Amino acid sequence: MLNATVGVQRVMSRLRTGPGRRSPAAVNLQRRSISIARTIRAGRSTSRSIVPGERLVSLTAVGLVALALAISNITPDAAAGAGAPIGGTNGPGSEARTAIGGAVSGVDSEGIDGIDDRAAGDTSGDPTTDMGFAGNVSATASGLAPDDRIAIDGPFRDDGLLLKPFAVDTTVADGKDLLRTYRVKSGDTLTGIARHFGVSMMTVWWANKLTAKDELHIGQTLVIPPVDGLVVTVSATDTLDSLAAKYSIEPLDIIEANRLEDPNLVVGQTLTIPGARSAGIATPKPKPKPAPRTTSGTSSGPRAVTRPPARYSGGRFAWPVAGGYISQYFHYGHYAIDIAADPGTRVMAAASGTVIFAGWKNNGGGYQVWISHGSNLYTTYNHMSSVSVGRGQGVSRGQQVGRVGSSGNATGPHLHFEVWRGAVWNGGTRVNPLLYL
Repeated sequence: MLNATVGVQRVMSRLRTGPGRRSPAAVNLQRRSISIARTIRAGRSTSRSIVPGERLVSLTAVGLVALALAISNITPDAAAGAGAPIGGTNGPGSEARTAIGGAVSGVDSEGIDGIDDRAAGDTSGDPTTDMGFAGNVSATASGLAPDDRIAIDGPFRDDGLLLKPFAVDTTVADGKDLLRTYRVKSGDTLTGIARHFGVSMMTVWWANKLTAKDELHIGQTLVIPPVDGLVVTVSATDTLDSLAAKYSIEPLDIIEANRLEDPNLVVGQTLTIPGARSAGIATPKPKPKPAPRTTSGTSSGPRAVTRPPARYSGGRFAWPVAGGYISQYFHYGHYAIDIAADPGTRVMAAASGTVIFAGWKNNGGGYQVWISHGSNLYTTYNHMSSVSVGRGQGVSRGQQVGRVGSSGNATGPHLHFEVWRGAVWNGGTRVNPLLYL
C-alpha cells in the first residue's frame, strides 16, 4: 500500500501543472492530500502491521491526492469554455491628478494630501524629512551645506517627485460661436429669414455682404448674428475702446454681446458689434424712359399708346415668353401661371396698353412690369432679370418689356404672369390667364 501511495505521488509530481494555472481551491486540496499521505507514512514507520482502519485511511488519502491532481489541471480557460475571453474589474480605481501652472487644477494646493510646495532648502519643518527634489536628503545626510543645495521651485509630492506645469490653453474666446447659420429653402425671403431669427433684415444683409435682394438662391448658407448689428474681424489696430468709439456704443456692450472674458482683443477675432450700422441698400436705378414713338397712318410700324385705352380691344393675348412652357398652373394659392424659360429669354407684352409700373418691388416678384390694357384689365410680369420699359410708356402687343430671370421669391428662371380684373393690388381680382391666351 505504501508503494501505491508513493507511485501516485510520483505520477502527480510529473503531471502537476504550474501554480499559475491552478485554482486556489485545487492547490489547497492538493496540499491537504500530501499532508495526510505524509502522516500515514510516518505512522507506518512505527508499526509494521496494517490494521483495517489504517488501510481505509490510506485509500482515502490516495483518492484525495487523485482528486487534487484532477482539479489542479482544470484551467480558467477550460472552466469558461474553449476560446472564451475573460476579464473584469476589481473596483473603481483612481486617476492621476495633473498639476497646471504649478498647482493642482481646481484644488487649493495647501489642502492636498501628498503635495509639498516648499522650495528646495526650506528647513521650516523637520530637517530630516524636507525634500528639495526627488531623492534629496537633508544637508547633514548629504554632506552639503544648506546654502550649497540647488533651489528648485515646487510643488513636490511626499516622495519628492517634482510636478511640472501643464500646457497653457491658448484658445481665444470670441463671438464666432454665437453666430448661427441657415440654409436657404424654396420660398424663403430675406425678410422672412430675418424675422424667423428675431433680427433685422439689414443685419442679415450686412453679415452676408449681400448686394441685391434677389441674390438668394436655394441651398445658400447665410450667417445669422445673435443680435442686431455688424459682424467685424479684429485688425491689428483695433482695440475694445476704438471699436466702441467707432460705432458709438459702450465697450461693456461688446463684451456682453460676445461673452468675452478678456477685454484685450486679438487679431483675427470675430466680434458682433450690437446696434452698429453700415451702408443701406442701394435703390436700383431704372433705365431712362425711351421717347414715345409716333408713326403716321401709312407706316407699317406699331402705333404708340400714351395713355391707357378706355376699353380693351379684345382678342387673344399674345404668349408672353418665346418658347416657354407652363411650369405651374393657376390654382388656389397661386393665382397666375408660371412660364419657365432660359434666363435672358425675351418677355413680351400680352396686349397693347400703358406701363403703370416698371422696376423692383419687395413683394416677392422682384423686377416686374404692370400694364393697363383698358376696360379695367391689367397684366403683370414678375421675377424678371431686367426691365426694358418705363412707367407711363405705351407698349404694343408683342413688344419686349424685360427678360426672364429669377429675382424675388423664385426657385429658378421663369415668368410669373398675372391677369387682373380691376386695379392691381388695389381692389382688383386675379383670374386665370389661360382664359385670355
